[in-house]
Amino acid sequence: METAQSQEQAAPAAHTAFARFVLCGGGVGVASSFAVAALASWIPWAVANALITVVSTLLATELHARFTFGAGGRATWRQHAQSAGSAAAAYAVTCVAMLVLQQMVAAPGAVLEQVVYLSASALAGVARFAVLRLVVFTRNRAQAAPAVRTARRVHATVAPTAAPADPAVLSYAA
Repeated sequence: METAQSQEQAAPAAHTAFARFVLCGGGVGVASSFAVAALASWIPWAVANALITVVSTLLATELHARFTFGAGGRATWRQHAQSAGSAAAAYAVTCVAMLVLQQMVAAPGAVLEQVVYLSASALAGVARFAVLRLVVFTRNRAQAAPAVRTARRVHATVAPTAAPADPAVLSYAA
């Protein structure tokens, strides 16, 4: 029963997982926004965003596996690959948002760029949460659920009161 209880704890409720996602992913996202801004002063913004996205995705996927979604350990290569797919979509959203900003404002300031970047990241993050919870880390919850049901299942065995005399019944019963 102890295993079933620990596996129940491994799959946090949606609101708990979302709060953890915001804490982990949001923290990595804010740090990434400053890293992109700093790196973009030396290399093109899109390249800086791509590099920081790769590093932050690896870090965030590990945090989500260990803490957010209760996988209980390191992220697998499959989870990293699936997470990378959702991060690529988030990267596209932030790039489009920044391109739109550049088209609308001739010389946006650093604060406006940060607001647009973080807003686009937040929007992409909500979609990414759904993908990570429902696709990437769902396998861990699916494995925990049958174990919980199995731990609570009670099997009863009824002993026959008299042995049947017919050999056909005996072979069927065996």
